[in-house]
Amino acid sequence: MSNFSQFETKIGVRPDDIDMNQHVHNSKYFDYVLAARYDQMSRCYGMSMEKFLERGFSWVVRSSYMEHKRPLRLGDTAIIQTQVDEIQARSVRVAFLISKESDNRTVAKGWLEYVMVDANSGRPKTIPDDVVSAYSV
Repeated sequence: MSNFSQFETKIGVRPDDIDMNQHVHNSKYFDYVLAARYDQMSRCYGMSMEKFLERGFSWVVRSSYMEHKRPLRLGDTAIIQTQVDEIQARSVRVAFLISKESDNRTVAKGWLEYVMVDANSGRPKTIPDDVVSAYSV
């Protein structure tokens, strides 16, 4: 991961996360990362999603990558660590690592590239300086 601060959120595996193979369905891992980012935007950066919306901004995912290492199962707790990897004029790349709390082994890792957009039009916007500053911790 990068030189930016790393933040952590814990999420318990729920019964509706489990697939027919008795482990967390692959689509749920991105849900975990998005939930962790939502938590961390407010708790760690002091810039909740609601604050972005009040200013007329939102974030959308432009691209993503995930490498699965091992499964999570019912009863497990996932630790989702995220960290800003890169900030561009209109986008932020966030790296993530998901591990299992009981043994701290890596479950999945990857990144998401978020683009700042106008909340009404959906058009890309330049990230304001105060946002760049807040995300540069």
